Amino acid sequence: MSRSIPSQQGTLWGHPKGLFLLFSTELWERFSYYGMRALLVLYLTAQTTAGGLGWTQADALKLYGIYTGLVYITPLIGGWLADTFLGQRRAIVFGAIMMAAGQFTLALPHAMFPGLVDQVFYVGLALLIAGNGMFKPNISTMVGDLYEQGDHRRDGAFTIFYMGINLGALLAGFVAGAVAAEWGWQAGFVAAGIGMLISLLIQALLSQRYLGDIGRVPAAQRAAAQRSAAQKAPLTKQEVDRIKVILVMGLFTIIFWAGFEQAGGLMNLYTQNYTDRMLGGFEVPTAWFQSLNPFFIITLAPLVAAIWVKLGKREPSSPVKFAMGLLFLAVGFLFMIGAVLQQGGDETVKTSMFWLVGAFLFHTLGELCLSPIGLSMVTKLAPLRLASLMMGAWFGFVALANYAAGMIGSYVGESGAMSIFGGIAITAVASAAILLVFANKLIYWMHGAEGHAEEPTHTADDVVVTSH
Repeated sequence: MSRSIPSQQGTLWGHPKGLFLLFSTELWERFSYYGMRALLVLYLTAQTTAGGLGWTQADALKLYGIYTGLVYITPLIGGWLADTFLGQRRAIVFGAIMMAAGQFTLALPHAMFPGLVDQVFYVGLALLIAGNGMFKPNISTMVGDLYEQGDHRRDGAFTIFYMGINLGALLAGFVAGAVAAEWGWQAGFVAAGIGMLISLLIQALLSQRYLGDIGRVPAAQRAAAQRSAAQKAPLTKQEVDRIKVILVMGLFTIIFWAGFEQAGGLMNLYTQNYTDRMLGGFEVPTAWFQSLNPFFIITLAPLVAAIWVKLGKREPSSPVKFAMGLLFLAVGFLFMIGAVLQQGGDETVKTSMFWLVGAFLFHTLGELCLSPIGLSMVTKLAPLRLASLMMGAWFGFVALANYAAGMIGSYVGESGAMSIFGGIAITAVASAAILLVFANKLIYWMHGAEGHAEEPTHTADDVVVTSH
């Protein structure tokens, strides 16, 4: 891969300084996203007299599922535009501008638009969705572009990058929650918008210095320059096999995130309505519980990374790590089942915060086994000319999961929390078992990308796949 990184860039903690620029850009973008997400369902269900929209819980959860689903499906379009026309750097800047505009649109006072409050709200969401589509797949792909193929530092880089994501999310829950509690929902959206502006400024002012030409030229143009005329159009058999791994693993990531994303929807409402949030004379704001996951990420990620290093050659493959993630997700929902059992069918009973803390802890362990590993895996397996598009496809699976999460949560009034929490736990365990059965086949299709399998004697690189 031909790249130009300024020679004076240097390294920090053994990684290119450009990684920490991308870390900072993503940190403040995630601050913006998670700040808004922590407030969204609560804002929708709050009474209009309290500055909310007065929606029912079912309608709010359905909207939450549609919004978060679209947030993760639009990266397919944004990745294609970056690969084909814009380049990743321009796509990121355009996306950041749209997302900042979206947050400040949500922050407009209701009194400015009598009778049109819902319509203005939808405009703000649309800007956030479109902007995220341009931003999300491309910044993740650029992390991979900092490293040559086979560089052992890549997985570690994504762990560092992932900590940036979660540091932003940790700050978001506290800041947006506190600001909204003190000055109202619109003030919370302003705080999220300010975070997005900081992200935009970091990227616009410092990217050339620390990234050089990375992300400037569309990936399709770079790939075309490297390949001979005979190689341009068709994918090789090895490339097709690796894409199959991405697609198969994507199916299992849907199961994980459909459960995990109950955090911002059903679990958020459960925290608000059924959890004893009193610590002495202080009532913990509901939005603060959204910071438990990033807090655990930041504290546990170094430990998990150290365990992988300690295992050395015995380190599990990506499919096995995914299965572990699904099992941890199931354990987390056992804690939520415990909370429901404590209620004993009496909705006036407030349950212990212990159950939520335990659920978020195990969900976080599952996330560490799955999410950064998945991002790194896509950059290893995706063909260069389809790099951002495949990252967009990966987020497309997350989109389906988020939509499913909202739909699943919306049935709480009909099925009850016990059925939903228990059903997710059972599905996660069954999916982990299936994944373990097929793990060796998936490793073979990776063709040595993770070093767990030897290449076949007959090399697949020169075999061209034709249509039948």
